[in-house]
Amino acid sequence: MSLKDEVQFHYARKSVTHCKFSHDSKYFATADAECTTSVFVYSGESGWVYLGRYRAHYEPILDMVFGVDLDSNQQRLLTLGKDRVLVEYDLALSTTDDLKLLQYSRIEQSATPLCMDWYPNITKENFLVVSNNEYKMKLLNTTTKMCRKTFLGPTFGSPVKRISVVPALDPSASCYLMAYATENKVGLQLLPLDGNPHRSISLTAHPQGVSQIACSHDGNHIFTCGGNDASIHMWSINAKAMMAVEALGGSGLEPFYGLIEGGKEGEMFAELENYFYYAQLQSQGMVTTEERNVSNKVQLDQVPALMRALGFYPSEQQIEDIINEVKFSRFVETGEHVLEIDLADFIKLYINHRPAFGLLHSEIQKAFNLLCKGTDSQNEMDLQYLTEILQKRGKTFS
Repeated sequence: MSLKDEVQFHYARKSVTHCKFSHDSKYFATADAECTTSVFVYSGESGWVYLGRYRAHYEPILDMVFGVDLDSNQQRLLTLGKDRVLVEYDLALSTTDDLKLLQYSRIEQSATPLCMDWYPNITKENFLVVSNNEYKMKLLNTTTKMCRKTFLGPTFGSPVKRISVVPALDPSASCYLMAYATENKVGLQLLPLDGNPHRSISLTAHPQGVSQIACSHDGNHIFTCGGNDASIHMWSINAKAMMAVEALGGSGLEPFYGLIEGGKEGEMFAELENYFYYAQLQSQGMVTTEERNVSNKVQLDQVPALMRALGFYPSEQQIEDIINEVKFSRFVETGEHVLEIDLADFIKLYINHRPAFGLLHSEIQKAFNLLCKGTDSQNEMDLQYLTEILQKRGKTFS
């Protein structure tokens, strides 16, 4: 290997922000500051040749990954943009100067996705894991790009901006890990994801910011690259320490009780139980002389009302994601839909989907300023105008 130039390409008009090789080293892809993806292919004696470019995003590309289709063994290329769009390119049908798109999917409504990686094969369904700026991690079906599960991610100062699944050389390994980086920290997350805060740890890696993260092929080390500090750090992975931290956090629902205001003995949990059993009465009918059938489950259509009663007001898109998460939770294994949910699963569902830090003042201010744009003033509005908006737009008020 030498530093001699083998070939040069000058297709990007702005700086290159991402570079990725496919797993078989046949394809090489770049993303640039012009929101454009360029792909090159290795062609035997001709070496690396230009395949094509496509501007599929209208805002900066935040991440790019290659993968392998498990059915056809074909290479897959996906890009994730700040425009909340996940794009998959059709490498098999692309020809010179004609890079084709296979799928174009909007995966977020208001949050901004920041990074992604392929979820390991620890479930019967194949997933992409995506982290967003609301401290959430979502599992998307690799074929339909439907959001299948949402989890509370690590909450160590800033959202997760880089993720990399740690390679497991032993397919029968009982412990899978995912490395991640926030603004200035590096951490580890035990898989599968479930929202348990005791299954992740973090350390300050680069005080001035982490620019990139990578894992060694043997799964024993993590490498982080700083920005202005001009340094690269190598970290050792200790899976046993991670499992010890998880054990100290408790089992079952114990870690999740700590995320509810006041814990299991607090007023919030008592209200949650009362609302849950009231939802059972709603399903059976409030006015009836028949014997009540009290159980530990409620109908799935009662979940949105329960969420709102607890102070979380999901959008219609979020409600659809919540319903689908429960409804299809066992579909791959049994082929049947789940139409009921018990109290334990509802607690996890509520904690994973609600805002990580509640409704922030900055979010209210941002929404208020947006409404003020329709008035002559930038910081106040007439009460009649506000009432009219609440009655006619979005989820209308009576």
